[in-house]
Amino acid sequence: MRFNGTLGEDPILSKDLGEAYCDGFQTSYDDSEINDGWGYNSVNAMVKHWPGGGSDESGRDAHYAYGKFAVYPGDNFDEHLIPFTEGAFKLKGKTKKASAVMPYYTISYNQDKKNGENVGNSYNKYIISDLLRDKYEYDGVVCTDWSITKDNHVIDAFISGKCWGVENLSVDERHYKALMAGVDQFGGNNEVQPVLNAYYMGVKEHGEKFMRERFEKSAVRLLLNIFRTGLFENPYLDADKSQELVGNPEFMQAGYDAQLKSLVMLKNKNNILPIKGIKKVYIPKRRIKESKDWFGNVIPAREIDPANKSIVEKYFDVVEDPKEADFSIVFIESPKTVGYTKEDGYLPISLQYRPYTAVNSRKISIAGGDPLESSTNRSYLGKTNFASNESDLNIILETRKAIGQKPIIVSLNMTNPTIVEEFEQFVNAIITDFGAQTQAIMDIISGNINPSGLLPFNMPANMKTVENQCEDVPHDMKCYKDELGNVYEFAYGLDFNGVINDSRVAKYKKY
Repeated sequence: MRFNGTLGEDPILSKDLGEAYCDGFQTSYDDSEINDGWGYNSVNAMVKHWPGGGSDESGRDAHYAYGKFAVYPGDNFDEHLIPFTEGAFKLKGKTKKASAVMPYYTISYNQDKKNGENVGNSYNKYIISDLLRDKYEYDGVVCTDWSITKDNHVIDAFISGKCWGVENLSVDERHYKALMAGVDQFGGNNEVQPVLNAYYMGVKEHGEKFMRERFEKSAVRLLLNIFRTGLFENPYLDADKSQELVGNPEFMQAGYDAQLKSLVMLKNKNNILPIKGIKKVYIPKRRIKESKDWFGNVIPAREIDPANKSIVEKYFDVVEDPKEADFSIVFIESPKTVGYTKEDGYLPISLQYRPYTAVNSRKISIAGGDPLESSTNRSYLGKTNFASNESDLNIILETRKAIGQKPIIVSLNMTNPTIVEEFEQFVNAIITDFGAQTQAIMDIISGNINPSGLLPFNMPANMKTVENQCEDVPHDMKCYKDELGNVYEFAYGLDFNGVINDSRVAKYKKY
């Protein structure tokens, strides 16, 4: 569930992207440099989430109690550390290391090789002190994720505490345990008293000298991030400079160019793309079922225009009747499902549009248990789940019937890998994006820009290969092969000349 907004499933690609991100943010040059690459143009980069946030059992989300466990059925814990230990902690630039790290909410299940604790990562002394601090010699700020010291009262609410594994401790005791594990800062927490109470607990157990040294160690780390960026001497913004920098045309163009480079063309049957000249296009509306957002708020059922018509009209004539159209663009999103509801309990997170029944999943979950649950088995074997946007598939099939043999181009916005088997054979071209604006998609379809993006993850052939995949192992599934013989795997993508086979593919593709 955290694919959206991350750097993909491959540790080496994540390492390289994370390293470039941290170097770019942290490094100041010339007159703006104060010392060792740090300076007035530096931004402290916080990398997250240590020791990796991609192996939640069954693909769940650790913002919720139903997703609190990270599991490692492939015994592949160490590979998740690569983006940190070989990337963010070994920068090519002069700042050398990312200035802060945020542990993930998860309990890294059965990975504590020293104390055998199954507690949230920020509470785990083995994860923070033994690994991060001692083995990998990281001495920057460790900041907890938000709300980990607060109580949790529900299994499936976002707005609740996330004290995974330490539900039995008091709020003061949680602060103390996290501090003793090695954290420096409590994310989203402005309450002073529990921190002071934790200090006094430590004085009682270890003495005042020990606790004073412990707090001063964190103080030095936190203050360094202020000193190195020049904010201690001058914490004030120059409003005129901010006006000049934020949203300036050069930066906006760079952002737009990055969007263009991120678009991936999966299919282009008979080289239907690019579509040149003024053509008539039909764009069906999307029908969205009632659903819930992250916070549990109900989003009413609705019908929407999926693209800004005024932008599309800069490229093509938009018509309301498919019979009048030369081609159609169908805008859809990857299937939307959740892995738990109050009514049904644990459910499969489906990557297909049609209802999915889990017949190949685990009979007994690897991890489980919560004070709010009576069972430790989080299996969903035999359960059925429904995508809230199943109508996206229906709209493709309806459009094919309405438009006859004229070309259909699918524009697929992906927050997760998607099983395209359900519609691929019915369409002529597929363009995927990860949150790009309509104009970027139109620039590809019209041929203003040759697509150059590559898939950052595998597209599974079916849900059976998803169920059989180990949560902690990248590239661990059978990928979909389309009617043209192309396999939708990591580092695959098309341009207008065919399958892309450049230096990126040579470096990252797994054979």
